[in-house]
Amino acid sequence: MRPRERRESGEQDLFRSRLDQVINMDHALVKLALTIDWRFLEEKFGAVYKDGPGQPPLPTRLMAGLAILKHTYNLSDEVVCELWLENPYYQYFCGEEFFQHQLPFDRSSMTNWRNRMGEERLQALLQESLAVATKTGAMKPGDLARVIVDTTVQPKNITFPTDAKLLNRAREKLVKLAKKLGVGLRQSYTRVGKFALIQHQRYAHAKQFKRANRALRKLRTYLGRVIRDIARKIDSDPGLEAAFAHLLSLARRVRAQERGQRGPKIYSLHAPEVECIGKGKAHKPYEFGVKVSVATTLKHSKGGQFVVHAQALPGNPYDGHTLAGVIPAIEQLVGNTIERLHTDAGYRGHNAPPDYKFKIYTSKQKRRVTPQIKREMRRRAAVEPVIGHLKEDHRMDRNYLAHRHGDLNNAILAAAGYNFRRLIKWLRILLRLFLAGLFAPPNILAA
Repeated sequence: MRPRERRESGEQDLFRSRLDQVINMDHALVKLALTIDWRFLEEKFGAVYKDGPGQPPLPTRLMAGLAILKHTYNLSDEVVCELWLENPYYQYFCGEEFFQHQLPFDRSSMTNWRNRMGEERLQALLQESLAVATKTGAMKPGDLARVIVDTTVQPKNITFPTDAKLLNRAREKLVKLAKKLGVGLRQSYTRVGKFALIQHQRYAHAKQFKRANRALRKLRTYLGRVIRDIARKIDSDPGLEAAFAHLLSLARRVRAQERGQRGPKIYSLHAPEVECIGKGKAHKPYEFGVKVSVATTLKHSKGGQFVVHAQALPGNPYDGHTLAGVIPAIEQLVGNTIERLHTDAGYRGHNAPPDYKFKIYTSKQKRRVTPQIKREMRRRAAVEPVIGHLKEDHRMDRNYLAHRHGDLNNAILAAAGYNFRRLIKWLRILLRLFLAGLFAPPNILAA
């Protein structure tokens, strides 16, 4: 274990108490901070992070530590910054030597850092969590040879989409942008558009679908009139055309799409990358977000069941067609060859490489199944509670990060946060066992 490294303090800190003299050094978060190889993360992310020109560089340990704390304890960017100012253990975990009374950065720096790092670099956090698990004895390296793979949906932070709401919202956003840029419109349809939306909702609730469709046609007509009016006003003005290009494209797609059409659709104007995914659940037939592949260890290790890989899969691919990319990614992340991989029946007809043909087992498979493999196949459902904890406790239930790269980053960070939460619990158990042995009566120790 490398000695902990601290940033150098100035002369004004000579009469202040160091954090390691104030806090409890047996705290699980302190033990975790001393176990993490921060030098490895600095090699992956860079020694410092520069947010913008003229701004002081921020240490990588500070930004990576905040990202770990955010997804470990299911906190937003604002809350984790507030708690960082109040909690000395958070500051020690992020590399501070003395207690700080002011944030050394702006909250938006966390967003900029995530976007700058991207999915490939953020995987170093998940890789380091697995390394710490093996280093502390929470997991054996051999546990990574047999894994379970399953898919779930990472919902986006959007309201439930309906055609009426999308049509009215597209018109409102176009009118707002036109007013901001000084483009005068013949009519904004603000009052009648809102009334038509209320009518549609009431008629649909009363199952009066003919009247509801009539109100829906009104909303589509209002949006079409606004689109054509704006197109006429900004014609031959390159600056205005560029400003309206993205929103006009989305509005035209919303106006043209029909219920039940095949292919990609717009379900949210502020998040057009959202996909409609049906998982066959009775309580939730459709979910709006992105499909995510999650791989966990087959064996329940001493420290729990760890996530070995997580990856967002845009485009809603068939589960079986994801293994060609997932298997090499798992092996590259853990640095180990997979011996056996267990999946559910949704992976039948998979496209895994040929050399994995005899190592992948799907539910209800009959051929090449020994009694030992049957026992392992009964463990396949152990991935479900892990997915539940990822969603409920580590911010995968509702993704607040914007754009497609936000989907990719949130899946990786949620998996890393889940693993670090298991490690904190494991380090607490080790501390209790150590204290129990230290203060045990002499006759018990002699026995």
